[in-house]
Amino acid sequence: MSQQPEIIRGMQGVVFTISNVSAINGQEGKLVYRGIPIEELAEHSTFEEVSFLLMEGRLPRKEELEAFNRMLKAHRALPGEVVDVLKKLPSNTHPMDALRTGVSALAGFDPDLGDPIEGMALMGKDEEARKAYWEKGKRMGIRMIAAFPTLVGAWEQIRNGKQPVEPRDDLSHAGHFLHSMLGTVPSDTATRVMDVALILHAAHGMNASTFTGIVIASTASDMYSAITGAIGALKGPLHGGANQQVLRQLREIQEMGGVSKIQEWLDNLLSQKGRVMGFGHRVYKAYDPRARILKRWAGELAKEQEKELYEIAVKLEEINIQKLGQKGIFPNVDFYSGLVYGALGIPVDQFTPIFAVARVSGWVADILEYWKDNRLIRPRAYYGDQVWDRPYTPVEERG
Repeated sequence: MSQQPEIIRGMQGVVFTISNVSAINGQEGKLVYRGIPIEELAEHSTFEEVSFLLMEGRLPRKEELEAFNRMLKAHRALPGEVVDVLKKLPSNTHPMDALRTGVSALAGFDPDLGDPIEGMALMGKDEEARKAYWEKGKRMGIRMIAAFPTLVGAWEQIRNGKQPVEPRDDLSHAGHFLHSMLGTVPSDTATRVMDVALILHAAHGMNASTFTGIVIASTASDMYSAITGAIGALKGPLHGGANQQVLRQLREIQEMGGVSKIQEWLDNLLSQKGRVMGFGHRVYKAYDPRARILKRWAGELAKEQEKELYEIAVKLEEINIQKLGQKGIFPNVDFYSGLVYGALGIPVDQFTPIFAVARVSGWVADILEYWKDNRLIRPRAYYGDQVWDRPYTPVEERG
């Protein structure tokens, strides 16, 4: 019998690659994209510029950013056949399932999607072939970044019996997303808030969906396959769906009577072994910097609507930090993102697709980085049974 090795469930803490795309210092509550603090980017940058930064490893020059913006706008529209696929889905299809299906359908219309065997160029010694495949993947990634807001918005319109909104090229990426989703041209404030939210969600170290995308890409598969898999991982409530639960809890407190009922609600929750959603993080042991930024924007939006929910969130945060802060448990990005999206008028089940609209740029960047020195990801599992000669029993003899 072989000796059982150390088993690291969930691969927590396992380092499998070097990445310069994004990094987290959980003890100090820091997040950087290509070395630039997230606070700087949220204050001064745009999602388009951040997407370029993540993929290229540097901030763009003015003419490069203009060209990148033109490229994104040129690929916003969906092929009619992809819209037809979405129209054939049942109206109760979850938006993440619709997005995953839409991305798969979109792949067939990409001129760079060739024979799967082309991916073997990543493992060969022909530098020209390797670079050509990498460039194809990059172009596919840019097309997906451009199309994600349209896909998510199109499904929102279709499931409500409406036609998808035609993309406008006079809107920013964030403005285009809100226009596609809500059917109206957003205000400057709403556009800026959404832009900041997309920046904050664009990348976040080696998370579950990023790792999923890289695992698929490491097989020398194509960018669409990798991103489709990443969407599937993001759908899980342990990864991308927590902000929906935060908003549900805040509304529960509101229905009970508001701020004065928080302690009663919390005592009841804890007595049932529940927990406050949007608190705590696998990596952060300090205040999530993204939550701090979104808290400020949630406060701005609360001046116009959802003021009571914001007040409940702030007080609930205060009480929970007093109780759990010494254990390193603080609000994460989900605690305020749902509040922001709700104030913008976005349906709750569309919150996770917003995550995908942002994170696709990080997925593409991480995959492109890994492809520069690609190696098939092939971990092992320990065979716990340790029986190697169990006899086969015919079906008629099985008890």
